Amino acid sequence: QVQLVESGGGLVQPGGSLRLSCAASGIIVSRYTMGWYRQAPGEQRDMVARLTSGGITNYKDSVKGRFTISRDNAKNTVILEMNSLEPEDTAVYYCGAYRGGIIPDFWGQGTQVTVSS
Repeated sequence: QVQLVESGGGLVQPGGSLRLSCAASGIIVSRYTMGWYRQAPGEQRDMVARLTSGGITNYKDSVKGRFTISRDNAKNTVILEMNSLEPEDTAVYYCGAYRGGIIPDFWGQGTQVTVSS
């Protein structure tokens, strides 16, 4: 059984930083493409960052240069480092694991990120 558990969300002021973690069980994250998505109220869920098993990354344009996705293979965890946060980054952030399709096959429960002064 695959489980993805996100943590690290919270309230932060504009310009601040947060570090989200996605702890996986039932899969080995280094063998999967892993992604972070976000969904704001009334909006669709959008891809924020993705990391392939080969180490290739891609990012949503609005977060390039501010967000970084990485893996900690020893902890079987995927990390999203978020810097220079903006109010527009406020959303529920979800971790996803892909088995080969264009959207994740497995999802975590999400963690709330709120950027506000």
